[in-house]
Formats: sequence, C-alpha cells, structure tokens
Amino acid sequence: MPYDPSAFPPFAVTVDLVVLTVRRHALCALVVRRGESPYQGRWALPGGFVRGDEDLEAAAARELTEETGLLTHTPEGHDAGAHLEQLATYGDPQRDPRMRVVSVAHLVLAPDLPSPTAGGDVRSARWAPVDTLSCPGDGLAWEGEQQVPLAFDHDRILLDGVERARSKIEYSSLATAFCPPEFTVGELRRVYEAVWGVVLDPRNFHRKVTGTPGFLVPTGGTTTRQGGRPAQLFRAGGATLLNPPMLRPEV
Repeated sequence: MPYDPSAFPPFAVTVDLVVLTVRRHALCALVVRRGESPYQGRWALPGGFVRGDEDLEAAAARELTEETGLLTHTPEGHDAGAHLEQLATYGDPQRDPRMRVVSVAHLVLAPDLPSPTAGGDVRSARWAPVDTLSCPGDGLAWEGEQQVPLAFDHDRILLDGVERARSKIEYSSLATAFCPPEFTVGELRRVYEAVWGVVLDPRNFHRKVTGTPGFLVPTGGTTTRQGGRPAQLFRAGGATLLNPPMLRPEV
C-alpha cells in the first residue's frame, strides 16, 4: 500500500533547555516563571515551539535568548563559551494539556552566567541551586515558597540534565565548560565539587587532573584572584575522553 501521511495525526515539536552554571560555588539551573497558560505562574525550564524554518539547535539558542537574554552564540555565529548538546526526547502523549507535543531537550553548560533577564512569554527568570531539587514531582522551592512541581514534565527533564552533567564530567573534559578560558586547578576542583556535591582532596585532585593526558594545558601565566600565593593557570586541552576517568566519589 502507498504511504499515506494523512493517516498519522500531526504534533508539535518544542525545545526545552536545562541550563546549568556554577554560581557562588553551587551548581545552579535556570528556571523561568510562566506568564501564560497552561501552568501560568508556575516555574518551568526555558523553551518553546520550533519554527518551521529552523533546526533544533537554532530553536534552542533562540528560545534561550528570547526568554532570558542569555546567549549561546555570538552574533557572528561563533561559540560564546557555552556548551550546547541534545539531552533527550520526551513524548508522553499527556505531557502538554494543549495538544500532542514532543520535546527535544537540550543541555547548556557555561561558566558563571550572569543574572537572566525575563522576556518573551515569561514573567521572570532566575538561577536556582539544584540542591533545592528533591525528587521527581517535588519541584523547586526557595525563599519560603510552597514546593510545587515544575510545569509539564520539566522536573524529570531537569533531573536528567543534572545527572548527564554529573556523569559526563567523569569521563570527558566537559567540566572545563564551567570554567573561564584560563583557570586554576583549584577553580576546576570547585566545579567538580559543585556538580557532584562532594568535597575533594586538593592534592589528589591536582595530581589526577594534571596527570591525565590532554586534559589541561599550562598557559604559562599565574593568578592571585583566589587569594594566597600565585596559582598556575591552565586551559582546556584537546582531549574529549579522559583516560583514566575522574570517577565520582560515593556519597
């Protein structure tokens, strides 16, 4: 039989963004307060519908800029320091009360991003420490607010994004995406501590990261921005996979 597209119901495609950064030595996620129904007034991840003339990555970058004022790329199209990758696809038929919607979630990692500025159809935007996230369905709570699940299935998507970040920095150089272009071993260690939620031994950590081939490259410079004696500056090396990996300590 010939293929008949009309035999299949249409559905919309959205992008949702798990945007993570390290602020004040804590892993933080970007959340927005919805200004429109459904779930008006509820906290959610930034995102929106994919336009007919754009690919998924372009839609993710556009929604991030429109809703928060943050950029993943410069106007010239060059990378602005943020890491953007697809996370997973979510297609529960009941995930959106308006219609059948399939969401392609993206993970964004960047160093010490500034405070977001709400725009588009969101009422406000803010960074929330991920340790305010309990278990799926409990959502986020801070400043005395009642704990309410994120809109749609965003609590699940956020948990998946945080776990992706935690696992990937074990075997890849992705932790450097949370650092400025030049950083100290101490600053990198604090990234691992913030993402994993642990305290690491400074000497052991220094030995591991400087002894892993291709992980870090000395710049030849030093800095005193962390106080104390001048600390050696490094930049990310060319290695994408770490051998041996940086195994996450058991908590």
